[in-house]
Amino acid sequence: MNKKIIVVILTVVLLIMGTTVCYLLVKLFNNNSEKATKVKKPIVGLEINEKKYVQILFVGDLMFDRGIRYYAEQNGGNDFIFDKISSILLGNDLVVANLEGPITDDKSISAGTAVGSTNNYFFTFDPSLAGTLFKNNIRLVNLGNNHILNFKEKGLDSTETYLSKARVDYFDAPIRKRSVVKNIHGVKIAFVGYNEFSGANLENEQASVIDEIKKIRPEADLVFVFCHWGVEYESKPTDIQKELAHQFVDSGADLIIGSHPHVIQTSESYNGKKIYYSLGNFIFDQYFDENVRNGLGVEVKIDKTTKELSFSKRYFYLDNNGQTIEIIEKK
Repeated sequence: MNKKIIVVILTVVLLIMGTTVCYLLVKLFNNNSEKATKVKKPIVGLEINEKKYVQILFVGDLMFDRGIRYYAEQNGGNDFIFDKISSILLGNDLVVANLEGPITDDKSISAGTAVGSTNNYFFTFDPSLAGTLFKNNIRLVNLGNNHILNFKEKGLDSTETYLSKARVDYFDAPIRKRSVVKNIHGVKIAFVGYNEFSGANLENEQASVIDEIKKIRPEADLVFVFCHWGVEYESKPTDIQKELAHQFVDSGADLIIGSHPHVIQTSESYNGKKIYYSLGNFIFDQYFDENVRNGLGVEVKIDKTTKELSFSKRYFYLDNNGQTIEIIEKK
């Protein structure tokens, strides 16, 4: 073969090999750059979006029989009652309420009864309510009140069953479950109940709550006590309530929330801890006075690092169609 032809062939081969090597090097470099970029992006995003606090909303008495049952049935179900406030509830990490009666399969005996009659005060809630509570972020309820045993122990059994199936937790179930500890985004909070109307000796009941606060204090970052107490329709707490609230704080409670009077009562700070003696009604069919139609919601913001608490208020109003709405605080 002619030497010139051989030289040309070798030159072409070398050019092809050089081009291939360059292409492979460039591709390898680009792949490594893409991998490095993909690794870094999620880390930055997580640091920016992480919440630094936990927010809990406390509301008052929740009653879903009598008139509320009627309005729900007439308007397609329980969602109608929550329609104007659902977005507020969902804006918190947890909502806590007082469930003022049992959830059972029994037929209502209070619906349609005359105000003041015996049966007018015996409540039972439709089983569908448990799922509605979960859907609206009310995923922890107080059961320590004067209506939870309206259908006796059978009604309490049924309530616990329906709540558990719906993944709604509870505390202060008579004789069974005084407290519960919830881990909310890394903050351990103990919820302890006190029920003035449990039927037990009051001194023993109060001592039991104090013992429970002391017992559970080491297990939690914070201890909140939910009290069902006081005199109905009175705007101020009794001296006994005040003394007891102070004892709870002295025993280790970080916050006291009250219900039962059906009206908003005064609040105070004691040894640096907030005490809200009554939040009033949240969902209820009481419309006879403006005081019972107004309810208070307390939003508690908890710093995840320091565990310090800050507070803000929301004001609710019972519309005469069974719905609860939010109102702006009157100046």
